Amino acid sequence: MINSGDTAWIMISTALVMLMTIPGLALFYGGLVRRKNVLATMMQSFFVLCLISIQWVLIGYSLSFGPDKGHIIGSPAWVGLAGVGTAANADYAPTIPHILFMAYQMMFAVITPALITGAFAERIKFSTYVVFTLLWATLIYNPVCHWVWGNGGWLKERGVLDFAGGIVVHATSGFSALVAALILGKRRGFGREPMPPHNLPLTIIGAGLLWFGWFGFNGGSALAANGIAATAFVVTNLSAASAGLVWMLIEWKVTGKPTLLGGATGAVAGLATITPASGFVSPLSAIMIGIVAALVCYGMVVLIKIKFACDDSLDVFGVHGIGGTVGALAVGFLAQKVINAGGNNGLFFGNPAQLGTQAFGVFIVIAYSVVVTFALLKILDAVMGLRVSDEEEVMGLDISQHEESAYTLLD
Repeated sequence: MINSGDTAWIMISTALVMLMTIPGLALFYGGLVRRKNVLATMMQSFFVLCLISIQWVLIGYSLSFGPDKGHIIGSPAWVGLAGVGTAANADYAPTIPHILFMAYQMMFAVITPALITGAFAERIKFSTYVVFTLLWATLIYNPVCHWVWGNGGWLKERGVLDFAGGIVVHATSGFSALVAALILGKRRGFGREPMPPHNLPLTIIGAGLLWFGWFGFNGGSALAANGIAATAFVVTNLSAASAGLVWMLIEWKVTGKPTLLGGATGAVAGLATITPASGFVSPLSAIMIGIVAALVCYGMVVLIKIKFACDDSLDVFGVHGIGGTVGALAVGFLAQKVINAGGNNGLFFGNPAQLGTQAFGVFIVIAYSVVVTFALLKILDAVMGLRVSDEEEVMGLDISQHEESAYTLLD
């Protein structure tokens, strides 16, 4: 039976998750790049909202959540939303309209490839980006979504738990981002020229909007206005707060001064890390997860950029790839059935097998994402080319790709 309270909450949550991409992620990433690339960077987030919304309705939703075919993919039964109406679907969300569940999941499908854009910021051809995003969503996001969340999906059947997307969203995008950064290569002047963020106030506004929207991302994943949603709501805030705090303390110790950018980055790492665990862990566990997120993600960001000189421009791998992976494994340690009867206990609560199950699921998804992303980028490089020309890169993508300028000085 449709419940009006549940329906209202998921409608709000759908809007909150959409806000995470536009304007949240667009502002967060846009402020971090140089001024000559701010519009191009924001355009990538805006365009993906338009593109994937259409892809999701036409084929993506059916491939992700449609009636199971061999535990690997959804059947085409719901292509074009055939049979997806205002009645509830007992398999996924029995108290809200089926079409609302579709819309809520659509916003997850939108933000996932948008996260990848931070890895190749300031150097990818827009035309290639469009084709890559469409293929990536169809060949990686849709199958993985079915494996982990789809009724009959093989990883779901094995007991892999991912409450709101640490595996489906953050591991897929984060590890794909690392592959993209390596294949596209470094920005011109990387490591030789300073490339500071051009507008940190934009980034902080974006981070705040991401934090705000994440309440719908995690709390809405309960698919009802209930106690699990309330718990997810609270632990989301606690993990972000503890990770942001610890990240700034690490900076204070290492460099002598805490920074606002570090605090924002830490908070986003805490949000990404709590995501898969948000419906399964207690508030105290969430604080622990946030602390671990800051320590591990900070170390990985430094390792990738300084030790290996990999130009993951906006730290997508270190924050989202590593954060999502750590969070998925944290479920194996800290999950409690007393919080969510639909889950399992973790290692610390008497069920060590769950940790192995989580590790298996994460490994499979990472391996699949890396291999398919590598193949996609190599094919697109041969057919279309991945990078703009040196002249276009120096000019900036705002002008070279879109004939626009973010800041115009009038006489």
